[in-house]
Amino acid sequence: MTNEHKDIDPLVAIIRSEMDQLKHLSETAKDSRAPVTLDQQSVGRLSRMDAMQQQSMELATEERRQQRLAALTAALRRVKSGDYGYCLKCDDKIAAGRLAVDPAVTHCIDCA
Repeated sequence: MTNEHKDIDPLVAIIRSEMDQLKHLSETAKDSRAPVTLDQQSVGRLSRMDAMQQQSMELATEERRQQRLAALTAALRRVKSGDYGYCLKCDDKIAAGRLAVDPAVTHCIDCA
């Protein structure tokens, strides 16, 4: 294992940790994304509208979580293929500081 791979190991741990957190958040918020029942006896009109708005916001949040999970999964694939840390556009090395801020970043600062 080269030094370059040792530098990647902490980033891989961060990626996996963030993926676990996103999966956990997704699972715990599952009920918030469930369809809102239209039973007027148990929920008034305004409360139902609030619940529908909350559901809509939770669905949008879940979509962002899934997009981030996809980006993190792609980063792990790049680690396995040896392409991690290189810009997808110009193939230059991505600065270590940029990767530290977002380990799933795919472009160098010049191409971003």
